[in-house]
Amino acid sequence: MKPVIIPIEEMLHRYSVEEQLPLQQALAIVAKIPGDAHYMRPRGVDVAAILMGFHVDLKTILAAILSDPRLVDGQRALDIETQFGSAVFNLVQDVNWLNNIRVYSPEMASQPNQAETMRRMLLSMTQDVRAVLIKLAYRIARLRNLPRESQEIRHFISNETLDIYAPIANRLGVHQFKWELEDMAFRYLDPVAYRHIAKSLATNRVARESSIQGFITLLQNTLAREKITCQCYGRPKHIYSIWKKMQRKNLDIDELYDLLAVRVIVDSLIHCYTVLGIVHSLWQTIPKEFDDYIANPKENGYQSLHTVIVDQDGNRIEVQIRTQAMHDYAELGVAAHWSYKEGGKQSATMEKSVATLRKLLENKTLEPSSNEEFRSELFNDRVYVLTPAGRLVDLVKGSTPLDFAYAVHTEIGHRCRGAKVDGRIVPLTYILKSGEQIEILTTKETSPNRNWMDPNLGYLKSQRSIQKVKNWFRQQEELENAKAQADSKVETPPPVVETVKETPLINSVRANKSLHACEVSVEGLNNVQTTFAHCCHPVAGDEITGYISHYKGIIVHRADCKNMLQLSAAKQPQRIAVSWQNSKASHAVPIVIHAFNAQNLLTDVSQLLAQHKIHIFSAALEADVDFSAVLNLTLQIENTTQLNTVLKKIKQLPAIVNAQRKN
Repeated sequence: MKPVIIPIEEMLHRYSVEEQLPLQQALAIVAKIPGDAHYMRPRGVDVAAILMGFHVDLKTILAAILSDPRLVDGQRALDIETQFGSAVFNLVQDVNWLNNIRVYSPEMASQPNQAETMRRMLLSMTQDVRAVLIKLAYRIARLRNLPRESQEIRHFISNETLDIYAPIANRLGVHQFKWELEDMAFRYLDPVAYRHIAKSLATNRVARESSIQGFITLLQNTLAREKITCQCYGRPKHIYSIWKKMQRKNLDIDELYDLLAVRVIVDSLIHCYTVLGIVHSLWQTIPKEFDDYIANPKENGYQSLHTVIVDQDGNRIEVQIRTQAMHDYAELGVAAHWSYKEGGKQSATMEKSVATLRKLLENKTLEPSSNEEFRSELFNDRVYVLTPAGRLVDLVKGSTPLDFAYAVHTEIGHRCRGAKVDGRIVPLTYILKSGEQIEILTTKETSPNRNWMDPNLGYLKSQRSIQKVKNWFRQQEELENAKAQADSKVETPPPVVETVKETPLINSVRANKSLHACEVSVEGLNNVQTTFAHCCHPVAGDEITGYISHYKGIIVHRADCKNMLQLSAAKQPQRIAVSWQNSKASHAVPIVIHAFNAQNLLTDVSQLLAQHKIHIFSAALEADVDFSAVLNLTLQIENTTQLNTVLKKIKQLPAIVNAQRKN
């Protein structure tokens, strides 16, 4: 059933003479807004008319009217607080924030955690729960105006509605909003399927509701004679719900047996089976459509009796029979529709909080203390912030910019040296607040600080972040130990006689000229065996140095190679000057790419390299649970100019954090 729209002229009649005055003042404010035939966004008055059908309190109606997007901020905000009070003013501020937020992207549909995080952030950022109800009404009005807008906008708004706002309406128990949000969004996204289902429903919604009411009346009268107390209610399924079931069961609409549904709630387990027997005696049943989830509960704990009957008009009606305890568990516990149908695993705290929120919406005299209780229950341990690209990050309460950096990507955390919050520089110990946008400032060197691990200094709140820092230092210690052990096993070379221009060591490697001998010159000597070091992979254009090996001849290293920089004093005499000759040979060069998202990463990089005619020797992609990724590539590179060009192009690809040459 669609929300009832109350005409403006009838709004005043709903309130006392004293309450009519602020309503008249609010209507007068929006009436002064110049008309615009091309304006397609919802108006505050239209939203208020939708909410009037819910019999909400006057402050909610005033906030809906005064949050009209066409009103100018600034002076108008001051006027609202002075004229209508702080409660209405705060509501208007919350609604304006909800209307102006631009976080959603179509990619959230493939990232359920992002959609869920956004839903939680929207709830956490509102100071008054009534703002959420107003926002839902704004979204309904927005959908009603979509036929006048472009196909692209219709698809975007509809996807956002199904991913974000319809699930919120479902959790709050505002089913009238949920049904219209889903049906209208589905109509714009898949008009062919929508029309097919609509035409297949032989009777209209009114007729179907009449069938349900006839069933309920007969059943209640029969149960009353048997002295069985029950709650009995039902509704016809809406079009989007029918389509979802058709997709889930891979059935056509003619094969569905539960387009009409009735729920019967009784006092005891015995009465469940008694009512089942009465239903089967009064109507024809479809045996294959009977399920006993009481004797055989679902994995999530859901319990109920399900059966399908055929009424006197030939309508098939699904009947669900359960006790009040089973019903409470299904609606508010782990088996709630919003929990298992949305695929979320919610905590007991979350379940309790949603129940609290529903009660608040049902209570027309919302007290500030009630709102604070709700917020403290649901959001006391989380904070929701944004990346510069608009990605939502869910963090523990008390998190710092450094926690945020590690949550985005481990490498960003390691290289973090500063942060900006909403454009301003903040210390790394700054406590983040929900809704803030964080930009991390990094350096090229990967070197976290040991102080970050000290909980008393306030750099890190998350234990996961602290563990990442500990792992980095442990890896460094392991590398140093391994290098020390390797150095201890190296044979000490004989002393070099400085008076001899060509030492015996050089003479020993003069023979067996390698394939690489033409690429470098060794102190002006010819016919010297040379190889390129695998630790630093030098390429033409790099500053290079040589190392005299007993077995491999002259090994060519990059001048900044860590192995050469850390060469012991005893081995320094084995270094020798080398330089590049005019060579166009290519070399294998390893690079590492860090990205926010693994999706299409390898494909995008491969296509870019193919455009630049760069051959890939090897590739290895590692994806983390947070969708971040590390891509290791070994490329065929001719010189440093070509390498730098490729790295620059890779950094310009979407979702790339960094791309650099491996040391």
